[in-house]
Amino acid sequence: MVDRSTQALAGAAARQAAEGAGLRAQASGLWSAGAVVIAALIALPVAAVIWVALREAFGWTSARDYWFPSVRSRGAAVVVLSAAFYPYVYLLARAAFREQSGASYEVARALGAGPLGLFFRVGLPLARPAIAAGAAIAMMETVADFGVVDYFGVQTLTTGIFTTWLEAGNAGGAAQIALVVLGVVLAMLALERRARRRSRYYQSARQPRPLMPIRLRGVAGWSATLACAAPVVMGFVLPVAVIGHHALANPEAWFGPGLARALGHTLVIGIATAALTVAAALVMVYGVRMTGRRLPRLLLPVTTLGYATPGAVLAVGILLPLAALDHAVADTIWGATGWDPGLVLTGTAFAIILAQIVRFFVLAQSAADTAFGRVSPSLPMAARSLGRGAGGVLREVYLPLMRGSIASALLMVFVESVKELPATMLLRPFNYETLATRAHEKASLENLGDAAPAALLVMAVGLVATLVLARANLARRL
Repeated sequence: MVDRSTQALAGAAARQAAEGAGLRAQASGLWSAGAVVIAALIALPVAAVIWVALREAFGWTSARDYWFPSVRSRGAAVVVLSAAFYPYVYLLARAAFREQSGASYEVARALGAGPLGLFFRVGLPLARPAIAAGAAIAMMETVADFGVVDYFGVQTLTTGIFTTWLEAGNAGGAAQIALVVLGVVLAMLALERRARRRSRYYQSARQPRPLMPIRLRGVAGWSATLACAAPVVMGFVLPVAVIGHHALANPEAWFGPGLARALGHTLVIGIATAALTVAAALVMVYGVRMTGRRLPRLLLPVTTLGYATPGAVLAVGILLPLAALDHAVADTIWGATGWDPGLVLTGTAFAIILAQIVRFFVLAQSAADTAFGRVSPSLPMAARSLGRGAGGVLREVYLPLMRGSIASALLMVFVESVKELPATMLLRPFNYETLATRAHEKASLENLGDAAPAALLVMAVGLVATLVLARANLARRL
């Protein structure tokens, strides 16, 4: 199981780093919103169409007449995970390449470096920290993934947690596997930091000279265009087309039992998670800034480890103690009043929301910290001199100036909450569905017609949020 996890992780990481570092198609960033849920649904229908076409073209009648690669395999899972997670590498690499100074390239060109030499000896080393950071995020997402590897029948450590807990009923064994997964994640973070501990990359204080684009013509131009379009087609166009076909071919699935309820549960969890996460991040970051002490500043980065922790690991770590607390509270109330309140914490969506707050806190914390840093210190000082307290300064000075950043943080946390699958699968009460769990369960039963509406709704939420964020960023620049 560990060996399969390592192979899937290495294969996905290599493809993601290679694709992300070389791509220049910005539209591909839209795919990251609902990637895993929808990407997992695409492979089997497409492979089935290709297989049928080849069988009819060559007159094959049985499996002995031909050889076709297995779709449900580790290799297919690597391809799908690469198509889903390469935007993490691409977006960071793109920003790094755009911030490079053209002067470095001109010096290297004067020393005789050709186009390949410029890329491998100048551009790539300067962009290495961004590529390494993107690859680390993609690897952590790969380790945390459950939907794709489960759909393709690949046994990894994450699927082992579900199998050990849900099928074998061994919570202790699931906790042990979760500890191994957490160790793998922490080891990857440590290795990434160690690999670049002595590397330093600085930009000139002056405005860097922009890179001069090279216009490609003929075969080179078309090859570059096709190379940039391939991941977008694999990760966005093709899945939407196939799933849209299934959704249109089964219109009754849009009115099927449970879809509206799953949408309602998804919106409730997403809105509650986004509001509570952003509120907690604002209070915590503001409190750390107000205290000025060293210990809170040292402890604040620890809260960001939740994003590096897979959802299944968080679910195991939260559910076991929370269930014990829930039973203790229920027993105490029953003994004191004779009334049984039931399982208030684990029998509702509370546990799911708590796990998602821990997992996505880093998104809100980063946005809040950046937004506070952009406010001039003279403004809160002036408010303090006019008699405003700490709460008044936050309410009347900081929050009005941080509206855009707060809205962006709310949208990012909401989108991540909508597509979260592993923690929701383990922590949800009985007969409690979200769009992500519904899409996964229907797809696992080969019922793609019923899975398509939920998958499209997940993607629609991500696309709307992405467009709103893009519009807000554009408005800020203007």
